[in-house]
Amino acid sequence: MKKTIILLTLLSLLLMPLQAQYKRYHGDGIDDYLRFVPVAAVYGMKAFGAESRSTWKGLIVNTAAAYALTVGTTWALKASIHETRPDGTDRHSFPSGHTSAAFAGATILWKEYSQLSPWIGVAGYAVAAAVAADRVRRNRHDWDDVAAGAAIGIGATQLGYWIGRKLLPEKKNMAFATDGSTLSMTLYF
Repeated sequence: MKKTIILLTLLSLLLMPLQAQYKRYHGDGIDDYLRFVPVAAVYGMKAFGAESRSTWKGLIVNTAAAYALTVGTTWALKASIHETRPDGTDRHSFPSGHTSAAFAGATILWKEYSQLSPWIGVAGYAVAAAVAADRVRRNRHDWDDVAAGAAIGIGATQLGYWIGRKLLPEKKNMAFATDGSTLSMTLYF
């Protein structure tokens, strides 16, 4: 009996470095929902009458182009790089898809509503940063994974809006209207 206990103790000590190689997986968290908050805010504000820079048609085209590029780039890199997650659950760590989606939504929010208040964009980027931090906190990603995800989300959204302008050339029409002492600008696209 003593030999068995000693043998099991030695075996567990030998295997401990293999177990300690990965940090524990903390399960799914709030970031699964928070990643959609910035883009949901865009459509919610638009639905409740907040004046955005795009018409409904333009917003839908721009959002679709931005997310197609974001998701396509993110998953192409995940499929080709095969970086192991810090928790060891799979080899799809680089780049962070949650972070790229959150930053794409925050950039759309900024592009559509920064003329109303810069704090709207700050709030969107704060939510996206919280998603990135939570992905690292729960050991699903390293900091370089979420930094790359943020860069992809922002860059793909910028490119998506450029593509949207090419798909809807009437976007070039701008109308300026004054109401009282304020100047409001509406882009028709």
